[in-house]
Amino acid sequence: MLFPRSSGLLLHPTCLPSPHGIGDLGQAAYDFVNFLAAADQQFWQVLPLGPTGYGNSPYMCYSAIAGNPLLISLEDLRNQGLLTDEDLNSLPEFPRHTVDFDQVVATKIPLLEKAAINFQAQADEADLEEFHQFCQHTAAWLDDFALFMALKAANDGAAWHTWAANLAQRQPAAIAQQHQQLAAEIFALKFQQFEFFRQWSRLKAFANEQGIQIIGDIPIYVAHDSADVWANPQFFELDPETSEPAFMAGVPPDYFSATGQLWGNPTYAWDAMDKDRYCWWVSRFRRLLDFVDVIRVDHFRGFEAYWQVPKGEETAENGEWIAGPGAALFEVVAQELGRLPILAEDLGDITPEVIELRDQFEFPGMKILQFAFGSDSDNSFLPFNYARNCVVYTGTHDNDTVIGWYEQLSDYEQGRISSYLGCISPDGIHWDLIRLGLSSIANQMIIPLQDLFGLDTSARMNFPGKPEGNWVWRYQAEDLNQGVGDRLRQLTHLFGRNPKPRPSQD
Repeated sequence: MLFPRSSGLLLHPTCLPSPHGIGDLGQAAYDFVNFLAAADQQFWQVLPLGPTGYGNSPYMCYSAIAGNPLLISLEDLRNQGLLTDEDLNSLPEFPRHTVDFDQVVATKIPLLEKAAINFQAQADEADLEEFHQFCQHTAAWLDDFALFMALKAANDGAAWHTWAANLAQRQPAAIAQQHQQLAAEIFALKFQQFEFFRQWSRLKAFANEQGIQIIGDIPIYVAHDSADVWANPQFFELDPETSEPAFMAGVPPDYFSATGQLWGNPTYAWDAMDKDRYCWWVSRFRRLLDFVDVIRVDHFRGFEAYWQVPKGEETAENGEWIAGPGAALFEVVAQELGRLPILAEDLGDITPEVIELRDQFEFPGMKILQFAFGSDSDNSFLPFNYARNCVVYTGTHDNDTVIGWYEQLSDYEQGRISSYLGCISPDGIHWDLIRLGLSSIANQMIIPLQDLFGLDTSARMNFPGKPEGNWVWRYQAEDLNQGVGDRLRQLTHLFGRNPKPRPSQD
């Protein structure tokens, strides 16, 4: 799909300012939308919004569809009368610039459970009807997810494949019994999903009213310890005796890691998915499109061919490329859902076959300016080599910030960048790359907020291959100042990326 010339910012909601330890869907999210609109941006890109597990990665969630309850605004619950001022005033002090996930979970989840109890006791007929309609509309995934999370808590957080066999194998009598025994816990979990999507829907509607579209993110893989794999084991490559991944996903050695990246997710049983006409994927795309306007497909190259590592390996080095579903998947999705607004994350070991698959469906690819200066003039990330149907970034969530990246370069590499740009301006290398991307022919440019602020490595979102300490950066309200917004707006207009008036209907 071809997109108009435009620009936007990349910011995960956990990074928003909040007094409760983690960004949420409260007032700060609306303030950020207002900042985007005032700067004449047209996109807000977020990372996956699912409930995170070990390592707190949004790419390793307990569900491919559910929302992260930690993003629920406690102020909103208080305004509904489901929490009190005392509940919010008695919270501990949290770090201002980072997320302490353990502290947030220990503090916030009990309050969400309290809100669920209060909702059940005092909600009026209209609210209860809205809740029941949500549960009915989402039953295809919500029932499995709520039971999965309740069972996980009852098993002290253990992975599902270690549960009692009758539960791990979803034997009907055992499942029915647990539905009854864990009814209160299941209700609380369903309430959290109801409230998350109610708050998110309001935020998205507000953004759309301001001319801002939301770019969501669909990871190619799901976590092994997830409701998706537990409920649909036939679609994943699992060991038939242990239910552990028989083959694990990852990528071979690359720019980010000399031993590759071993993600640990099970790879898909694509033959089984094909026989089912990719219904699991169709449902996943359909559900996400209810809550975002554009979908960034993570690790797009894995649909053409994916790196598969046998069980037992400790690095991704000893894997092999296996043919993926290719065009067949996207043809079925298009037949079921129409032409999708998809951006293809086409980074890494990209072959002509991957490019052909991307271009067959006119999916825009990604161009990363931090990758542009390490070789000769044939480098596809240099702006003069772009096709218009692409999205340019200064960097992604997996890259260092521009400032951190630049400071680590050799004198030769810094000199090459200076020669390309003409000079490093007094505004700083981050503004130079922002200007370079905005001035390029790429239809879209997305800027990580950290680069707009000119922050160093301490603000980096993720270090690929590092299992802990990621995803913790947050900004503060005072950082989102008018001066930064005005500069971005000026450059957005200068390079023709501002919103254009709609044609008159007269």
